[in-house]
Amino acid sequence: MNIYIGNLPYSITEDELRDTFSEFGQVDSANIIIDKFSGRSKGFGFVEMPNDEDAEKAIDALNDTDLNGRTIKVNQARPREERPMRRERY
Repeated sequence: MNIYIGNLPYSITEDELRDTFSEFGQVDSANIIIDKFSGRSKGFGFVEMPNDEDAEKAIDALNDTDLNGRTIKVNQARPREERPMRRERY
């Protein structure tokens, strides 16, 4: 299951995110979304867990909890919506 985590502290690392979720089961990947221009975290990320039951436990346990001073939002990720291509301005 792919899990969305919102309102992440900007200082958190992917390893810390992986460790937080690994308490509930195996974690295949942990990714923090980075702004391509500033190189800083956008404040959200995704964790992928192969076992849906473990993922549900993690979602239930971690949603609306404090992580390094911020209340995180945790839920099952929705499929990415197709967005129209942006026009470049010159």
